[in-house]
Amino acid sequence: MAADWMVKSRPPALPDGAIVVPVPLHLSRLVARRYNQSALLAQSIAQRLDLEFCPDVLMRRKRTSSLDGKSRDARFAEVADSISVRRGREGSLRDRNVLLIDDVMTSGATLAACAGACHSAQCREIFVTVLARVAKDT
Repeated sequence: MAADWMVKSRPPALPDGAIVVPVPLHLSRLVARRYNQSALLAQSIAQRLDLEFCPDVLMRRKRTSSLDGKSRDARFAEVADSISVRRGREGSLRDRNVLLIDDVMTSGATLAACAGACHSAQCREIFVTVLARVAKDT
């Protein structure tokens, strides 16, 4: 299973007691898709590592257009200020280590936006695990 592989490849310095946070989908995309694949992976990883799963800490405030085919700079610009900590959930991140989970990383723009939101809530350290990494054509 994918979550088993991700657990084996998790950051080796991941401290005990970290919280597991998936990359959020915008509500309209979640309704259309009916599931958040990053949240499903994050939930399985949290169970396997006996860590707290926090699926609702981050939210995508604005619907972004597809990042497919966009340059690195365009991707970062598209997701800038699109992800935030859900109101009232800041305390879940404060002084905690965070394991961010995403299914696919291309440029890192979405993960950077998530990390920025976690950082704004004064988390300790941010660790990232992804299922797949898109390789740039050379």
